[in-house]
Amino acid sequence: MYAIQIHAHEPDNLRYEAIDTPQPGPGEVLIRNQAAGVNPIDWKTCSGGGASGFIEAFPFIPGWEFSGVVEALGEGVSGYKPGDAVLGFVRFPHPAGCYAEQLCVPANQITLRPEGLDATTAAGLGLAGLTAWQSLFDKGQLQAGESVLILAGAGGVGHLAVQLAALKGAQVSATCSATNRDYLTSLGCHQVIDYRDLDMGTLASQFDLILDGVGGDTAIDALITLKPGGRMVTLPSVTAAQVSSAAEGSDIEVMTIRVEPNATQLGKLARLCANGQLKLKVAQVLPLQDAAQAHKLSASGHISGKLILQTG
Repeated sequence: MYAIQIHAHEPDNLRYEAIDTPQPGPGEVLIRNQAAGVNPIDWKTCSGGGASGFIEAFPFIPGWEFSGVVEALGEGVSGYKPGDAVLGFVRFPHPAGCYAEQLCVPANQITLRPEGLDATTAAGLGLAGLTAWQSLFDKGQLQAGESVLILAGAGGVGHLAVQLAALKGAQVSATCSATNRDYLTSLGCHQVIDYRDLDMGTLASQFDLILDGVGGDTAIDALITLKPGGRMVTLPSVTAAQVSSAAEGSDIEVMTIRVEPNATQLGKLARLCANGQLKLKVAQVLPLQDAAQAHKLSASGHISGKLILQTG
């Protein structure tokens, strides 16, 4: 089988290489992979920056989300059989090795892929979808009828969060560029705000919850838009402490989050996608051997939608 590996933090470090096929251990299933999602955490990890701590040893195979078919079951696994179509967001933040033609994954972190959900879309749903879900509902405790502001509403997490919040029955506002106004409106956003003309003072005390996909000064400036007792979930870890410090002494709460694998939640997201209630925007699909190009595209910040590596 073939996989993308890095052997060190160095320029052009992604290599398409032949490696041994893994064997499933107890509680694992062997997957014949069809597609893997590409996320900013992937290129940040491989580049040797602050996220490189996710690498426990070299060689390292990137990727935490996939869609594929069950090939074999490890000891003690039930509920799946060879030939089942599945998807998963697995092992995070420990290495998962999804940029590969085959991989072994924990059976309790995958879910069946429903009819009507193609492998490409399924592969890109895990990290962004679970981040949106856990931020809104587990951390943010968003309720029907509440008002939520999503900063970076057209982003990978943001466009899913807009839809999930609208499905919950919340009043959804989001920031984006003017070119994405109609797109976010079509996803269920009630108020679309051009971030380039944004005056936070005009939105003072309007929102019960903020989902912050921007961080830094933008997130700090947005705190004024929360109602008394309101809460913010901030995603960018690099500025999380700064944003939390800015809220100290007030009656608002700032929470951070690290997304966790959750097969039950992922199954719900997959079913919403399969029946058309949730739409994942896929920007481009590339072959596995073009992973380096996918990382460059992701790092450029100019991709609107999900990048997917086709593995089989």
